[in-house]
Amino acid sequence: MLLYTLVGGYMLTSMILFKYPTLLHKKKQVKFMCHHISHRGGAGEGYENTMHAFKRAVAVGTEMLELDCHLTKDGQVVVSHDHNLLRSTGTNKSISEMNYRDLPLLKPRLPIDFDPDVEYVGTEKEEDRRFALLKEVFEAFPNIPINIDIKVNNDELITKVSNLIKEYNREEYTVWGNFSDEITQKCFKTNPNVNLLFSMRRVTLLIVFLYTGLLPFIPLKETHLEIFLPSIYLRCKGNPNPTYLPLEKVIVRTLNVLLIRRCLFNHLRARGIHVYFWVLNKEEEFKKAFDLGATGVMTDYPTKLKLFLNNFSIE
Repeated sequence: MLLYTLVGGYMLTSMILFKYPTLLHKKKQVKFMCHHISHRGGAGEGYENTMHAFKRAVAVGTEMLELDCHLTKDGQVVVSHDHNLLRSTGTNKSISEMNYRDLPLLKPRLPIDFDPDVEYVGTEKEEDRRFALLKEVFEAFPNIPINIDIKVNNDELITKVSNLIKEYNREEYTVWGNFSDEITQKCFKTNPNVNLLFSMRRVTLLIVFLYTGLLPFIPLKETHLEIFLPSIYLRCKGNPNPTYLPLEKVIVRTLNVLLIRRCLFNHLRARGIHVYFWVLNKEEEFKKAFDLGATGVMTDYPTKLKLFLNNFSIE
């Protein structure tokens, strides 16, 4: 009888706190709310991770820029998704092997990772295809929230990004982390004042906490959950070099059942944690994400998402 009472009490308390988490936890006060996020600056409308793309996305009306960082041989924090330059420039070298001034230009035609069989073809202006430095982005967009993916486990890179964030007074308007829990934990340890992404390990724990009823009792240091829809895996299946995790269909569908839950997103939002879906490039995907309770959508096509948001009411 005592066991039933304890279990019943635990379940009832968990359900109450799941619906009203601020009874136990202080709501996080993130300084910005972004519905519109441009992936790599909008890789479908500008050369990815370049000032060309970032300026265009901001002009369209994006509320956040997403970008990736690496460290050059001469210690410059450069904005690039790939560590190896072959895909983006045709040069089979790593960024860490080259000084910043020696980095080649991006190809005039660039494949769009999350829109298979499509390439971005821009102008022939060399300036549009130049690799940007993180400090250039910070200088150009002092008031735009920026999501930074730290691409490699490099203590110097993490420290230099943190120093730039502090130098440009961006701690409250920057989000950082990586799929790797080790990298994300290093980010938090280096600068706990910067908004933090959930790593894949922490996402897995989030699922465990959810289905054991423990989630309402667990403190969460992260401020932003970024997840993908299963349709992204299916859409990119033909891509020989996908940039998402190489999950098989059965695992993706299992994640869909366990993780893509509106009740979970509502709970996180009640705790002040933002939920972003990536990388969505179709109107039906935008709608599904917001219907599920996402606070924001990350896209390669800033104009397409802007047009959608102009005609869609978000809760």
